[in-house]
Amino acid sequence: MILLDELAPHRAEAALRFWRLLRDKPPHRAEHPPDLRRVFSLLRALDGHLGGASYRQIAERLFGKARIAADPWKTASLRDATIRLVRGGVALMRGGYRKFLKK
Repeated sequence: MILLDELAPHRAEAALRFWRLLRDKPPHRAEHPPDLRRVFSLLRALDGHLGGASYRQIAERLFGKARIAADPWKTASLRDATIRLVRGGVALMRGGYRKFLKK
């Protein structure tokens, strides 16, 4: 029951919103690849590689200059991670992206 006073339009609107909430199902969430952040990192690394950037330049963009400067570059674990990301990006470019399209 809705009282018919000066707040009746507001009460009617709130009742209608509540009724719609009860009637409608929650919105369906879109499905994404299991590790979307990794895919974006692969694509960013690939973009840098195709643009002619060095592994160090790519790493500085992905991880930040401070983290790269903290360790000697030749033995840094982030160097290895950057190389893996570039290789993964190249693999996606060469047809690996198709596994995401099959879902």
